[in-house]
Amino acid sequence: MSTEVLIGAWIATGLSLFMYSFLYKDNPFFKFGEHIYVGVSVGYGLVITYYEVMVKKLYVPMLQQGNWWLLIPTLLGLLVLARFIPAVAWLSRISFAFIVGIGSGIAIPRVISSLILQQVQGTLKPVVVASAGGVSWFTFAGLNTLLVLVGVVSVLFYFFFSIEHTGVVHRVARVGIYFLMVSFGAAFGYTVMARMSLLIGRFDELIQYASPQYGYATLVLLAAVVVGLVWWERGRNPEASDVE
Repeated sequence: MSTEVLIGAWIATGLSLFMYSFLYKDNPFFKFGEHIYVGVSVGYGLVITYYEVMVKKLYVPMLQQGNWWLLIPTLLGLLVLARFIPAVAWLSRISFAFIVGIGSGIAIPRVISSLILQQVQGTLKPVVVASAGGVSWFTFAGLNTLLVLVGVVSVLFYFFFSIEHTGVVHRVARVGIYFLMVSFGAAFGYTVMARMSLLIGRFDELIQYASPQYGYATLVLLAAVVVGLVWWERGRNPEASDVE
């Protein structure tokens, strides 16, 4: 195994244990790992932005391909920095106006298409399928469409406040509540499963790094973190140390 891989395994193990130490309480190990995470994220973002924007989309097209019209978006980007100079901070409004306008023009049609038109199209599918062999009443697709239709209508009834929820309206709205609970439960379950998948992947690597091949990195660093937490706790409570 190369030295780079071994060092990377020790660093990954140490940072993982530092972050998991927050399960005990907020401590210097967690703060150290948090600061490294934020610093590396910001540094990586700056490097990627410099390479992708400054080099690939400005320097190369303008100086090597002669696309000097890119000076216009460059100027708009620089005007954003005028926000830090109070005397000319108003110039940044020009750039923000372009950003908001272009962003709205791109986002609104996509939102309408995905969150409205696609949802309406999925709700208006036929419940009964007619073919050359006759009419199919009880099919899986038809039952699924009927379930979606009932769910959409009942949920809309639940959010319909122009009339009092009594009688039939109350019963339909009650069905809508059940659909909402199922939807929220499925979304929460999906989120928990995603987080558990990340946790399992992290533990799998920690178990792997505990092997002799990686110099017992997990075991050694876990012991070091525990000893460090004990020493830090005793330092914060000198009276308790004297009593012991």
